[in-house]
Amino acid sequence: MIPGLAADKRVFRHIRLPEGYEEVCMDWIPPQPGESLKGYAWRMSEQINHEEPFVLAGLSFGGMLAVEIAKKILPHRLILIASISHHGQLPSYYRRAWQIGLQHLVTPAMIKNGVFLKRLLTAESPEDKAIIKQMARDMDPAFIKWAMEAIVRWETDDTLPELIHIHGTADYILPYKLTSPSISIPKGGHLMIFDRAGEINKVLGEYLRHDT
Repeated sequence: MIPGLAADKRVFRHIRLPEGYEEVCMDWIPPQPGESLKGYAWRMSEQINHEEPFVLAGLSFGGMLAVEIAKKILPHRLILIASISHHGQLPSYYRRAWQIGLQHLVTPAMIKNGVFLKRLLTAESPEDKAIIKQMARDMDPAFIKWAMEAIVRWETDDTLPELIHIHGTADYILPYKLTSPSISIPKGGHLMIFDRAGEINKVLGEYLRHDT
């Protein structure tokens, strides 16, 4: 399992896999200067023991990495949650902002403050809100800056393993209307993995249970 940007294994705290599966959350590694998203993903894949069948699941930015890893090491199953499978699903205004250099004006402090303010309007539990805020405090500013540029420069080919893509209809970070999900979560936001985990777990259970 690969968490999203500015997140760690705590983001999967409500996920429950069917019996027979062991949950393993991959660790972030330091990016190399100028490294592409694909190059980073391939180095990250060295953590995977692929001598036995494995399922690869990625949340948001982690899903983009999972797509690239799956092209190098074929997983038994590929699952994307609140993510995208192709660079064409990225909002065009993200790339336009990068072209004119606006990404240099978006500081990690601004991202943290945005996370804190949005918690006033979201439906997570008080405990989940506290965890989300703490993950934002813990994020590495250098990693965030690298990842932001890697995302807007991401270029994919048309090769894609079979996958299941779970997306919320109220996701405004990676807009639902630009995606082609397998499963839609009505009114689910970008962090639905916290407040809509029960529905996600149901999908995962139906999708994975017959494989065990």
